[in-house]
Amino acid sequence: MTTEELKSAVLALSAEEKKAFILETLPDLAREGMQDPAFLMQLFPVFTGLLKESGVDIQQLLQFAAMMGGNNRA
Repeated sequence: MTTEELKSAVLALSAEEKKAFILETLPDLAREGMQDPAFLMQLFPVFTGLLKESGVDIQQLLQFAAMMGGNNRA
């Protein structure tokens, strides 16, 4: 299966299915991606862009992350 076929299949899911897919697959995908510092630099603007689009206050998010203390690892 190509990446385009995977993307099309995922985008065809319902909103709830997409959320479940993200929560179930992101930890595994991220573990592998975090091994590559260059990839992290590509990924960072994607996440910050998503945060800005959603209206999430990045300062509040950082405070929340500090409160969590990094204990919410999958």
